[in-house]
Amino acid sequence: MSLPLLSTLWSDDQGQDIAEYAVMLAVILVIVVGTIRMIGSNANSVFSEAASSIQ
Repeated sequence: MSLPLLSTLWSDDQGQDIAEYAVMLAVILVIVVGTIRMIGSNANSVFSEAASSIQ
């Protein structure tokens, strides 16, 4: 069936490069999303404290 296609993809170096870029992109996205969530929760508490001190 598609055995020649699979063997071609398996031995193709360019496919490995694409997979490596995909893994790097996933790791970078996890780090960025985690940082944004951490900063967002800290910023929320800072704004809440500022609002309560104004009132």
